[in-house]
Amino acid sequence: MEKENTPSITKPKLLDQVRDKIRLKHYSIRTEEAYVNWIKRFILFQHKRPPVEMGAAEVEAFLTHLAVEGKVAASTQPTTKNAAIQAGIDRQIGRHHAH
Repeated sequence: MEKENTPSITKPKLLDQVRDKIRLKHYSIRTEEAYVNWIKRFILFQHKRPPVEMGAAEVEAFLTHLAVEGKVAASTQPTTKNAAIQAGIDRQIGRHHAH
């Protein structure tokens, strides 16, 4: 049998998925930039572990780290947590449905 010449469909990268979700919700570009930045920091904090492997415990560890060692204001933490939720780190990373 011959292979069909159909293009392979690749899933968008995580940050592209996040950007798409944010834009669908008509958030500001500054919000988008902030969320993407926090998601990058979260992933780096977790030693570049795939987000699909992480959940609430990892988000809490990151928030605690920010509060204690990063000296990040408490008012920033909800934004950080919302960014994690947008990324789907609340156990839904990589799936194509929004919250």
